[in-house]
Amino acid sequence: MEDLRYPIGKFKPQDTYSPEEIKTNIQVISAIPSKFVNLLSDWRDHQLDTPYRPEGWTVRQLVHHVADSHINAYCRFRLALTEENPTIKPYRESLWATLPDAESAPVELSLQLLKFVHYRWVLLLNSLGEPELGRTFFNPGTQKTTRLDTAIALYAWHGEHHYQHACQLALRKGW
Repeated sequence: MEDLRYPIGKFKPQDTYSPEEIKTNIQVISAIPSKFVNLLSDWRDHQLDTPYRPEGWTVRQLVHHVADSHINAYCRFRLALTEENPTIKPYRESLWATLPDAESAPVELSLQLLKFVHYRWVLLLNSLGEPELGRTFFNPGTQKTTRLDTAIALYAWHGEHHYQHACQLALRKGW
C-alpha cells in the first residue's frame, strides 16, 4: 500500500540545493503538464474515474488537485518574492477534491490550467537568483517556514508523485 501511496517515495528536503539541482527541479515542473496530457489524452471517463489506489482519489480528482495545488504554489512564490516571510493560506485539499468540479469536470480544464500556470511559473522560476531562492514563506498549517529553493524541489516532487499515481495505475490495468 505504501508503494501505491508514495510511488517515488516521500519528499525529503535537503538543507541546500545546488544550481544544477534547482535547474533540474524547474525542468521537472516545466514537464509535468505535457506528461499528464500525453498519458491521459486517450483515457475515457471510466478510466479517469478509477481511483489510483484503494481509498484514494480518482485520476480525475488527482489531476484537478495538481492544478489546485500548483496554482496555490505559484501564488505562494509570488507572495514570498514580494513580502517578508509571508504567512500563506493553507487549504484543505481533501475537501477541495470532493467539490463538484473536482469530481466531475473534464480533466482538460485542469490540464489547460496546468499548462498556462506552469508556463508563467517556470518563467518566474528561471529568473530567480540566489538571493530570491533564499526567500521564504510561512505555512501556519505545518508551522514551517519554507525557502523557495526547497519549495521548487517540493513541487517538482509533488507533480511527479501524482503523475506516477496515474502512470502506475495505467501499468497495473494494462491501459
